[in-house]
Amino acid sequence: MTNKITEIPFRGTPEQEAQLKEVIAQHKGQSGAMMPVLQKAQEIYGYLPIEVQTMVAEGLGVSLEQVYGVSTFYSWFTLEPKGEHLIRVCLGTACYVKGSADILAELERQLGIKAGHTTNDGKFTLEATRCLGCCGLAPVMTIDDEVYGRLVPADVKGIVDKFRA
Repeated sequence: MTNKITEIPFRGTPEQEAQLKEVIAQHKGQSGAMMPVLQKAQEIYGYLPIEVQTMVAEGLGVSLEQVYGVSTFYSWFTLEPKGEHLIRVCLGTACYVKGSADILAELERQLGIKAGHTTNDGKFTLEATRCLGCCGLAPVMTIDDEVYGRLVPADVKGIVDKFRA
């Protein structure tokens, strides 16, 4: 299992870069421009890799350290790409009491990553969340839009394998 940032290479396109440069041009010189530019950059690329942060810094005439500081301070920004499938495990009270920490641990073991990371093949992103609104099915996890409830760790492999195919 790894705790390092995913090693999926940056694959930005010339079209994405042109979009970002247009957004930067629209905001350049405005007070507070960094937030809307970073929000749009994440919308364009899906995340904020160092290559995108560098373009924002250079385009706005600010330091890369400033861009990185904002990118890592706010929880809605991510420095890693999201996987093809998003797995969320509820750690809210009802789920936690019924064993969701064990479900999360089994997912981390099966996927070879910690929560908050994406598998190197780009297939899965694993997130620990608070209440998913399915307390009656505790413990719960979702994969994309599918809800899986009343889980035990032994259920995890079979569920994940359906999405590996």
